[in-house]
Amino acid sequence: MANFVEAKTQAEFESILVKDGSRFAVVHFQASWAPQCGQMNEVLTELAKQYTKAAFVKLDAEAVPEVSEKYAIASVPTFVLFKGGVQVDRMDGAHAPELTKKVQRLVASGDSEPERGPADLNERLKKLINAAPCMLFIKGTAQEPRCGFSRQMVALLNERNIKFSTFDILSDEEVRQGLKTYSNWPTYPQLYVKGDLVGGLDIAKELAESGELESVCPKAVTLEDRLKEAINRSPVMLFMKGSKEAARCGFSRQILEILNGAGVDYNTFNILDDEEVRQGLKTYSNWPTFPQLYVKGDLIGGLDIVKELQESGELLTVLKGDS
Repeated sequence: MANFVEAKTQAEFESILVKDGSRFAVVHFQASWAPQCGQMNEVLTELAKQYTKAAFVKLDAEAVPEVSEKYAIASVPTFVLFKGGVQVDRMDGAHAPELTKKVQRLVASGDSEPERGPADLNERLKKLINAAPCMLFIKGTAQEPRCGFSRQMVALLNERNIKFSTFDILSDEEVRQGLKTYSNWPTYPQLYVKGDLVGGLDIAKELAESGELESVCPKAVTLEDRLKEAINRSPVMLFMKGSKEAARCGFSRQILEILNGAGVDYNTFNILDDEEVRQGLKTYSNWPTFPQLYVKGDLIGGLDIVKELQESGELLTVLKGDS
């Protein structure tokens, strides 16, 4: 698609901004290891079809650290929105409905209007329903519900630690009226899981009372779960500033040299891409600095410990998990 492209270098990114400087552009700072980034790229694909005069760009935050640093990218996915080459808005996180609203509002404020055919509403509703594994259409937002039924539904899902995204039907009359017909359900809120309608508040309450709601809806991933998953992503995991290809501090650069010299396969996690992991890992492992090296899920330590192991000749044994 001509208006949805990938920038692989700083020069390509800047070239796109210059080329598209007179129009609206959305830049998705992503990472290949994050599944939510792939989901949001699907959302951008659909937006690019609707707004053909706007530019949509995806950029690997780890591969182009100078651009990520310039725009203070602390986690992925993050979206930075430009008009005339100047940043006008941003959004952190995989919130498809919120991003859609931002694009609609900013494009509408310029001279680019969405190009829609007669079947576009149903296609749009389908994409919104599938924008997240658990989608809730309510009056207001999860932070500020604007009716009693919506407030009760949000509380019900939050109490059970269910991960969900919301769409404010008050912000879009076309969606509000169209969804009633599309799903043959005349009232709100409406709860969808994996694209299928679960029902309204009464149905959700019944499922909660029977204990089925948690099995129907996806549970939110806790920080501890995220940290455990990241630590065990590879037998040897290094949490550092930057990546294997581009360390972004001297300590990280030194530990990379040592590990490369040891000849053992390892993976890295760029803590500059995820502030939650960066801060949470300090507490989780009771280790206040980075880099941090883990073998088979256990913390080995930082640069000083790795240097000591290298000097004593024990490093290779530790990296292989033999001790």
